[in-house]
Amino acid sequence: QVQLVESGGGLVRAGGSLRLSCAASGRTFSAYVMGWFRQAPGKEREFVAAIGMSGSDTYYIDSVKGRFTISRDNAKNTLYLQMNSLESEDTAVYYCAAAQGVTILAHEYEYWGQGTQVTVSS
Repeated sequence: QVQLVESGGGLVRAGGSLRLSCAASGRTFSAYVMGWFRQAPGKEREFVAAIGMSGSDTYYIDSVKGRFTISRDNAKNTLYLQMNSLESEDTAVYYCAAAQGVTILAHEYEYWGQGTQVTVSS
């Protein structure tokens, strides 16, 4: 199994920044594609970003392009999501997840963290 633990969430004003971290343990981190998802109250879990095993390939939903940056440090077994220019619409619980290949589909991610709350005030 892979254990994933998110951190870095919190309350931030619109236009501000946060960096989320996801610490992985239990399996070889570099063998997985990693993704970030988010879920707002009453809404379905939404794909946000993904990164390939080496960190070279990244994917984002249009609404976060230019504002969010996904990265990974395989030596530290850690995934990151740098979030800049945050908007109220970014408010959600953010989850990191691991998959065996590049995908935007939540059901294809095998392992999930517990989530971290991001709240953006206007």
